[in-house]
Amino acid sequence: MAAKDGDGWASCERGHQHWGVYGASGLLVVHHTAKGPFVLMQKRALWSHHGGTWGLPGGAIDSHEDAITGALREAREEAALPREALRVQGVYLDDHGAWTYQTVIATAVEKLPVRLNLESIALRWVSLAELPRRRLHPGFAETWPVVSEMLKPLVVVVDAANVIGARAEHGWWRDRAGATSRLLAELADLARAGVVAPVEGLPSLTRRFPQIVVVVEGAARGAAVPEGPIDVRAAAGSGDDAIVGVVRGAQEWEKVLVVTADRGLRERVLAEGALVTGPKWLLGQLPGGSGRAGSWPERRGFGRGT
Repeated sequence: MAAKDGDGWASCERGHQHWGVYGASGLLVVHHTAKGPFVLMQKRALWSHHGGTWGLPGGAIDSHEDAITGALREAREEAALPREALRVQGVYLDDHGAWTYQTVIATAVEKLPVRLNLESIALRWVSLAELPRRRLHPGFAETWPVVSEMLKPLVVVVDAANVIGARAEHGWWRDRAGATSRLLAELADLARAGVVAPVEGLPSLTRRFPQIVVVVEGAARGAAVPEGPIDVRAAAGSGDDAIVGVVRGAQEWEKVLVVTADRGLRERVLAEGALVTGPKWLLGQLPGGSGRAGSWPERRGFGRGT
């Protein structure tokens, strides 16, 4: 296990040669604007494989790395992109058989400045309309029609009271703050580990890292809020009203998934354009949780309840 031990050629079951003994990954950085998204593209050095084509900063994964670690390292080496300025949203797996390429999708709040190294002729922030007019790396061109549908960040809004009720912990109603504290700690762990269950209405990713917003109300507002990547919002009044407010406040380029079994709330957020799923979808992904991780969400025109 050593740095750069992934460098080298590998063959896939399609009969192609690829760079990366342990596979490869690339970083697709997206900056969303009201006029549409921009993605950071790299024009590869002429001496490299498929030199002169446009693709993503990336390269071979070392034996001790996962796809995200490898992609972030390569992006820092090739474009000087700082890890702290990026928010990883998900990973898409392109399996060639005996060799894989993983696209790590991340968002940036601005068009970050970049710096060339010897592996790049150019680095540019490119609009989606402009991108097809460029000479693309063959692998990127093949996956782009699928990956381009995965650029919208996912916001998961959790109706904490409803999820805790569905979980049916013994005696939870006598200590709502304690039960909520336990749920929040598990959700923080899930946010760090990523979500693997599919979301109907959204393209499939092997792992997602959504923004998780948890709405608490009543006695649950006294719950201990863990440090970490979840956003806990205490409803001043109705928890349902607060959840609808979160949906309405989402950016136009975000997709919102509300986790609740409350029929009235489901109708309200569906009318606002959100996706909806029941607590089993979420509980099945928590440590020791109940429910099937494959329970799929609903939306108007899809799945159950249509």
